[in-house]
Amino acid sequence: MLFMVFYNGASSNRLGAGATVTTARPDVVNIGAIFTFDSVIGKIAKVAIALAVEDVNSDPQILNGTKLTLKMQNTKSSDFLGIIEALRFLENDTVAIIGPQFSATAHVISHIADELKVPLLSFAATDPTLSPTQFPFLVRTTRSDLFQMTAVADLVGYYEWRDVIAIYVNDDFGRNAIAALGDKLSENRCKISYKVPLNPKATKDEITNALFSVSSMESTILILHIYTSWGLQVLTEARNLGMMAGEYVWIATDWFSTIIDTDPSLPFVSTDDIQGVLTLKMYTPESELKKRFKSRWSNLTSARRVNGSSFGLNTYGLYAYDSVRHLAVALDSFFARGGNISFSNDSNLNELGGGKLNLDALNMFNGGSQLLQSILEVNTTGLTGPIKFNPDGNLINPAFEVINVIGTGTRTIGYWSNSSGFSLDPPEKPQRKLQSNGSSTGTQRLYSVIWPGQTTQKPRGWVFPYNGRKLRIGVPNRVSYREFVGIKGTEFTGYCIEVFQAALNELPYAVPYKFVPFGDGKKNPENHELLHMIQIGEFDGVVGDITITTSRTKMVDFTQPYIESGLVVVAPVRKLNSSAWAFLRPFTPMMWGVTGIFFLVVGTVVWILERRTNEDFRGPPRKQFVTIIWFSFSTLFFSQKEKTGSTLGRFVLIIWLFVVLILNSSYIASLTSILTVEQLSSPVKGIESLATGGDPIGFLKGSFAENYLTDELNIHRSRLVPLNSPEEYEKALQDGPSAGGVAAVIDERAYMELFLSSRCGYSIVGQEFTKMGWGFAFPRDSPLAIDMSTAVLKLSEKGDLQKIHDKWLMKSACSAEGAKQVVDRLQIKSFWGLFLLSGIACFLALVLHVIRMVHQYYKHPDSDCESSQSRRLQSFVSFVNKREREVKSRPKRMRTEKASSKIVHEDSSINGLDESV
Repeated sequence: MLFMVFYNGASSNRLGAGATVTTARPDVVNIGAIFTFDSVIGKIAKVAIALAVEDVNSDPQILNGTKLTLKMQNTKSSDFLGIIEALRFLENDTVAIIGPQFSATAHVISHIADELKVPLLSFAATDPTLSPTQFPFLVRTTRSDLFQMTAVADLVGYYEWRDVIAIYVNDDFGRNAIAALGDKLSENRCKISYKVPLNPKATKDEITNALFSVSSMESTILILHIYTSWGLQVLTEARNLGMMAGEYVWIATDWFSTIIDTDPSLPFVSTDDIQGVLTLKMYTPESELKKRFKSRWSNLTSARRVNGSSFGLNTYGLYAYDSVRHLAVALDSFFARGGNISFSNDSNLNELGGGKLNLDALNMFNGGSQLLQSILEVNTTGLTGPIKFNPDGNLINPAFEVINVIGTGTRTIGYWSNSSGFSLDPPEKPQRKLQSNGSSTGTQRLYSVIWPGQTTQKPRGWVFPYNGRKLRIGVPNRVSYREFVGIKGTEFTGYCIEVFQAALNELPYAVPYKFVPFGDGKKNPENHELLHMIQIGEFDGVVGDITITTSRTKMVDFTQPYIESGLVVVAPVRKLNSSAWAFLRPFTPMMWGVTGIFFLVVGTVVWILERRTNEDFRGPPRKQFVTIIWFSFSTLFFSQKEKTGSTLGRFVLIIWLFVVLILNSSYIASLTSILTVEQLSSPVKGIESLATGGDPIGFLKGSFAENYLTDELNIHRSRLVPLNSPEEYEKALQDGPSAGGVAAVIDERAYMELFLSSRCGYSIVGQEFTKMGWGFAFPRDSPLAIDMSTAVLKLSEKGDLQKIHDKWLMKSACSAEGAKQVVDRLQIKSFWGLFLLSGIACFLALVLHVIRMVHQYYKHPDSDCESSQSRRLQSFVSFVNKREREVKSRPKRMRTEKASSKIVHEDSSINGLDESV
């Protein structure tokens, strides 16, 4: 006993004046709770926290006899009062605080808790910037808004909307959540186009003015992240402004579902205010523990009223209850590890003593760090499901319900989880396979939604933000090619105009617009300047012959191209009359030469392979030469009379006959075309010959072709001649380079087809060397550009686009392609593969033949392997020149002679032996 007294005294001296120590498991532990009692969240949390403390104290197995003493303080929605109440707790030996409710309060109190080592367990502060790295003693026992905003962003992406408007409370709770929403939307290639911050204590007039500014915006996807205290007033004012119907979409965060759960009858007093609203709700899996508690809650609150109305259990109430149970489990672990409840003065506050604030009365919890570690290591199950923290300090398995307000009730249309995204079933269940559109089996992620205005058709997500003003569509006032765009007074006609109007008719909504001419009508306007008018807001779109280029896409958004129009070369052509030598024109000279050489080569190879075994290939040298020539060219008609007997000869010949077949077919087809189709000739063969030459080149003034020719093809700008009209094209081409004209004109195919339709002395030469198209231009990120692209595709699929093209651009005077160009002669590059195949066959056959000859020579008895090299070569040539049957018969005769000689010798020996006998 003396030792214990001495130990306690020594410990007290070490802790200093004013310190308190509890060395064993205490009978009572002081905890606090700070929140707003009369708020939607606070009134439920107050009852839930009291029930949790009651349950912990009534169950001796949780804290093994230790009781929790709870003291709750009302912050009255004031951040200042929240700070004051926290300080009052911290001067009364409180080991932990449940709360605070508001994120702004949590930001300030967390600094105090960090200094005095007192853990805060907040069941309602959802600000995503309240990170454990910055505020280690703030433990969030609810879901961070980071996950809720991820769910909202995924919801926007799921319905393929691009822009949203964020309406939020202008404090830490609202600003930081919307910042997180912006980051998540950008990952889905979406964005917040307009932000509407509201005062935390916004008045009716402030709400009305904010919503009025929103009503003039283009986007109609509204994200509402505000407080439960005045959230319904925003929806009421929105209905008064006509924003709860038509194209508007309202996505409310969990504040709305919290109101519905707390008082199910309250939001539906005026059902028109909230019809079609989507809201999120923190998902808590069903369990027996949760069912028993909900039944207990219902019995407890059935006759109880708060502010004159009954109240239900919301999700924040469940998290408040679990926060107390969570703390109790952590305290038990803390005591089991030998933790003590001890407090001491903070040395940093001693210097502030003596003032009326009594800051030196604030005590530091010596076991705070150990208790914090126990809190973070808890792994149990509560009303909200598994209670366990991940390394980031957030509860595991974040998930939300997606709820649609329908009639006088709500309907869960699906679930969102951080791991699997949207699903029809709760996250802990396997994803279900449903029939999609009644025709195929697919994974349906959300049920259908009834949107504002009692419609099931998905809103497009935007409207024209012009307050009834018609769209101003700029139209180039051209002086040439009026078939594309023509302006006569107030009448606008042409191919481009009709395609635009047809595309508008395909849209599921009306587009008010008016055409506005651009240009003085004396010269073609610059397309770059026309598009710049969209950038500065003078035009809401441009319709005309506007080519889609990379530089222009940085200025505006284009629709899907409605006509292809790459650059082509147009040059004068002359009719090529038929002549006695027309049969030579299908092949180029190089092609004729290579073909003739291969005929001779193949004939020579076959002669080498056949001459030892085939009498048709033997005889005097003159005969053999004639045979080679005859055999070679007779294969052209498959009429060779000489038969091939060797395997190698047949192999070479069959490959060559295949090549001849292809050459014959190609020659006949080309010659037929030459003799039956009108032939045109031009000194310009295409863009390659034009670029490497030095002749002047014409182009349409103001066209992108000028920069393309200089930047991409490195044609000097001095060679380029700007022209303004088809008439100038024709005159420059007629004059030619020698008379101050041009050798060719480079322009887009659409223009050139129209130009050539009535001018037969010119033609497109070579191939189209760019692939571009024309499109309608709109401001950047305009959703109308997307819808118009879809409309253009529909016109193309139905064939209407081709009909409009034929109506305006098809002329019968001349073909746009002209006649067939002489440059289409067959070249060696088209057949080099066949010649290579035949050449390889000849080479392999010769190699194998030589190897076989050498092998036979060394086995032949007449081979002279020991003589000089020249002698051996002469012997080998003589051997090769022999018939093969002679070579094979000589060894047989030698073997016969040897056998006969041996028999004669044996007979002589026998006769001699007989005579001696």
